[in-house]
Amino acid sequence: MTAPAHSRPTACLALADGSLFYGIGFGATGQTVAELCFNTAMTGYQEIMTDPSYAGQIVTFTFPHIGNTGTNPEDDETGDPVAAGMVVKWMPTDPSNWRSTQHLSDWLAARGRIAIGGIDTRRLTRAIRQQGAPHAALAHNPDGKFDVEALVAAARSFAGLVGMDLAKEVTCAQSYRWNEMRWAWPEGYAPQTVAPHKVVAVDYGAKRNILRCLASAGCDVTVLPASASFDDVMSHNPDGVFLSNGPGDPAATGVYAVPMIKDVIAKTKLPVFGICLGHQMLALALGGETIKMSHGHHGANHPVKDMETGKVEITSMNHGFAVDAQSLPHGVVETHRSLFDGSNCGIRMEGRPVWSVQHHPEASPGPQDSFYLFERFAAAMAENAN
Repeated sequence: MTAPAHSRPTACLALADGSLFYGIGFGATGQTVAELCFNTAMTGYQEIMTDPSYAGQIVTFTFPHIGNTGTNPEDDETGDPVAAGMVVKWMPTDPSNWRSTQHLSDWLAARGRIAIGGIDTRRLTRAIRQQGAPHAALAHNPDGKFDVEALVAAARSFAGLVGMDLAKEVTCAQSYRWNEMRWAWPEGYAPQTVAPHKVVAVDYGAKRNILRCLASAGCDVTVLPASASFDDVMSHNPDGVFLSNGPGDPAATGVYAVPMIKDVIAKTKLPVFGICLGHQMLALALGGETIKMSHGHHGANHPVKDMETGKVEITSMNHGFAVDAQSLPHGVVETHRSLFDGSNCGIRMEGRPVWSVQHHPEASPGPQDSFYLFERFAAAMAENAN
């Protein structure tokens, strides 16, 4: 079966349930298969596409104006896009921003990422919310010829993210140092000048802006691969250990990541701080469990309540798995909770400087609601040294 000739589409999005969405393709040509999610953020599409936590996912953007500020090398969260593909309502316009260096379509094409425009993203988002994140196949062919039966079959054959360890696909190949701080006018990304705290950051798919926030908080950061052992971590004589964000099923990554974290907690008194997948890794190490969410949390407008202070923070979220708060053992306290659905967004270990959050404080949606977490980490290392 082929697409109707009169519709003249150049891209097709096929869901595992047989639903078909035709549109106009841009970016790279070809085909990709992944889980389909939606993101409600109004800005940051380049950061989203390069966030390693989106490995194995096609992102539907609910905000229609995607691409209007173009792209630039400074906004990449990693070297290349990690998200498998992009779905938007309106085709990207010519960029209108002084920082832009490349059109979004050209940027995607140069990096081998497929995108489709002209889609009713509200309808698609409703379907995801009601039925859960579906498996999908996205194809871009300038000739407009699609074997839709093959596309649906490809979507149905996708294994899904449950049981999938994607951290090993996006982690660094070897250790490296990081000293670049957060962007500030007019210097841009300035190099770090004061770094009293030695931090080992375990890279499960770390975003560059997380590392910048650590550097801005006074951390001398050494990044290690996701497979780092306890001995690897301690060989750097750290003052604290940071557990980064990342993609995939936390239980799968935890097979090799959790033993190291358990050793750090049992054998040292070092402060430990985790974000996103790092939050889930810490929860597993402390005896909790994780669960797959229906459609996850993806956006920059998620209210999260600090259960200990009563403060509500506007946060950035990107996760399809969550910590099961009911599974947390005695001695582990739930510190943050989503006000959208009540899911867990933070934990801490009683009596120890060991804590984590599900949301992304480095993404600054508040814009500075959650930056105190990096400062708290630095303060804990300072206190631990005395």
